[in-house]
Amino acid sequence: MPALGELNRFRREFYTSLTARSDALFELADAVLCADGPVTTLVDLTLVAEHRRGHGAMYDALNHGRVEPDGFRATLASLPLPRAADGRIVLAVDVSPWLRSDAATSAERLFCHVYGRAKNASQLIPGWPYSFVAALEPGRTSWTALLDAVRLGPTDDATAVTADQLRAVVARLTAAGHWQHGDPDILIVTDAGYDITRLAFVLADLPVQLLGRIRSDRVLNRPGFARGWASGHLAPLGDGVTVHDFSLDGCHVVD
Repeated sequence: MPALGELNRFRREFYTSLTARSDALFELADAVLCADGPVTTLVDLTLVAEHRRGHGAMYDALNHGRVEPDGFRATLASLPLPRAADGRIVLAVDVSPWLRSDAATSAERLFCHVYGRAKNASQLIPGWPYSFVAALEPGRTSWTALLDAVRLGPTDDATAVTADQLRAVVARLTAAGHWQHGDPDILIVTDAGYDITRLAFVLADLPVQLLGRIRSDRVLNRPGFARGWASGHLAPLGDGVTVHDFSLDGCHVVD
């Protein structure tokens, strides 16, 4: 019963966030969720029992419907969150493309890196890259608790957009009561494509810890030289010293 009550609250708040053509959009969302298999054509959704309107209402909802995103983001943050075994919130951030190679007139498309569509080769295909933030569960599951999604534009700095996105997500989780002072820091997991040191510097004022995968071609320990900050000369380092070992405002980062 508590789970059904939470689902009922979510559906009511989702309906409230639909500011135009709300009834048609709400039934269209139910049709997408209840369709028997993947959706291949829009008109097939009008045949699903949950969609009680004609195909004209569906196209009208897509063309003229409106969603208020800020309120819906707050609704997602207020839902029960999965946590790690120690009670910590673990967030994952990644970019996933919506490939649109056949939509030559679509605006702001970028070349998205994909792997596996050709045999043992990566490709660059036109599409829209989206940055997603999701809460991770401790075990194996097919469910994903998405908390935010932002489309990256041609002039956007991916690291800056990710930093702003994570800052907003953490603020919403704090406002929803999921994190309070004294709780373990929120763990943010990123892939190798992120500038983890820059993210640690920008988000140093937040109660977060960042864990990023390092590319396979990075060198961690080697003899080298460090440039002096004051005089600009090169200072020799001994064998076995980590060259890129430094601190950023209390965030210890080892690259």
